[in-house]
Amino acid sequence: MSILAVERSKLRPGVHFINACGVRLRVVIDMDRPRPDSYAAKPVVILHGFTGSAESMETVSETLRARHLVVRLELIGHGGSESPTRPENYQMNACAEQLAEVVRQLGMTRPHLLGYSMGGRTALAAALAQPKRFSSLVLVGATAGIADAMQRRERVAADRALADRIESKPLAEFVDEWMALPLFSSQATLGNEALARARAQRLRNSPRGLANSLRGMGTGEQPPIFDQLPRFDAPVLLVVGERDAKFRKIATSLEALLPNARTEIVSGVGHAVHLEAPVDFGERVIDFFEESQPAVAESSSCQAKSAESSASGRL
Repeated sequence: MSILAVERSKLRPGVHFINACGVRLRVVIDMDRPRPDSYAAKPVVILHGFTGSAESMETVSETLRARHLVVRLELIGHGGSESPTRPENYQMNACAEQLAEVVRQLGMTRPHLLGYSMGGRTALAAALAQPKRFSSLVLVGATAGIADAMQRRERVAADRALADRIESKPLAEFVDEWMALPLFSSQATLGNEALARARAQRLRNSPRGLANSLRGMGTGEQPPIFDQLPRFDAPVLLVVGERDAKFRKIATSLEALLPNARTEIVSGVGHAVHLEAPVDFGERVIDFFEESQPAVAESSSCQAKSAESSASGRL
């Protein structure tokens, strides 16, 4: 079956559930045009941050879907996606495989990939694992892990303690503490109604899913991948808020290692640039996608399929 035929049969607007490497993931597909093949541009896959969901990335989709078919994927343990018991299912390499499998099952040919915070880490890991799978990357407030071994150990201990607290106390208590972190203080400009919607969205997550996400793919748990960045030559856009000093510094270090990357700093906003300046953010992303030149498609998916393909000489 041709890619176009697959896209026509599988890329339908609305909510879908996909079994990706043994994990049931929720996907929301957005289209402002009658058919997938009405779009000349590549599709865009969007990944949310920790405690987020497809709904938390709605503003991004709104700015992109006039030009691109948009796929909002809910990562394991979040939103309506499955929250398995075993933390191994949440490890970064497993999440990268799940993402690649969703792309394969939907029949998308080298979509653009956009990720925010935790979703940005996942996007980068997936693209490094399968560099021919995606046309370009947009990373919003993201990192490539923690390079320093001692800092990693400290972060792992902190995340595991937080995971235990998430499972032992009311979820609302954790969500309120999370939203009060200084990292998100600039979101006060969104107004009470938007903050109330964000809180309600976070409360729909599974405590087990959030806890295991920290245990499996937290920033400390994720193996650092800085050493792989110089070999990744696809276009990368790093977007950070002017008020997000920590991630401005991280973006500078990532840009120095990535051969084909640039950083754009959005003035007056913090960590969640896409929420605090949606129009400005959307325009920058659309311009970047138009500049990016996609290459030839490649196929692969879960470890078992990759091993099978390797054995047959197709990779």
